[in-house]
Amino acid sequence: MAGDYSVVTASYVNVQISNSLTSFASEKRFPKSITIAELKGKFELITGCSAAATDLELYTSEGKLVGPINNDDALLGSYPVEDGMRIHVINKDNNRAAGEFEDVSRVEKFEISKDEYDKRADSVRAFKKKMKMGQFKEVSPEEQARIDGEKAQNAAEEERLAKAITVDSRCEVSVPNAPPTKRGTVRFVGMAAFKPGYWVGVQYDEPLGKNDGSVGGKRYFECLPKYGGFVKPQYVTIGDFPEEDFDMDEM
Repeated sequence: MAGDYSVVTASYVNVQISNSLTSFASEKRFPKSITIAELKGKFELITGCSAAATDLELYTSEGKLVGPINNDDALLGSYPVEDGMRIHVINKDNNRAAGEFEDVSRVEKFEISKDEYDKRADSVRAFKKKMKMGQFKEVSPEEQARIDGEKAQNAAEEERLAKAITVDSRCEVSVPNAPPTKRGTVRFVGMAAFKPGYWVGVQYDEPLGKNDGSVGGKRYFECLPKYGGFVKPQYVTIGDFPEEDFDMDEM
């Protein structure tokens, strides 16, 4: 009966490759007919470890050490390597340090001054300038006057709304595309340092805010963390809004 059967093994194997220089791992496919010396040569291109200064270890897919791969003349298939196993490359070159390929602080960065960048003809800025895009878009005097007029009108309306809001008033805040509507108490109204225009600082009834009444190191009012927020006046409605009852004993 033994002559009726034959053992067929795959001629290629997929393995994970790790190394002692970096924390990165990769998966590659190799023929089992390759010698270990040839395999080390391929690993040099993958890991950066010199083929002449490396040792190899074979691990199971669960991370258990199977043993060393230490015969350069042997074929890869002569070792009990299977799909999913890991071959770890150990660097023995003392001129190479672990993590040197991951330390970006050691990479010399390209820097260029604003004046030099402006002189370049192959930059994104030069392209936008040539195509009259973004800040380089040409606007007629009439269009610019219309834009300036709209900005002035919006600023005046924002100021009017802000001056109608008084500190310590109860309010509801409803910002488009940012549900739900939140209730709270107005704690600040006026110009702020973090962005242009008028802002309303609100102490919310629930921890639905983004700060504690301070932004960028400047304090505008006092409240607990996550209870404070700043919104534009047009999103604030003043009224007799009592604090909601959050009694968790009732369903």
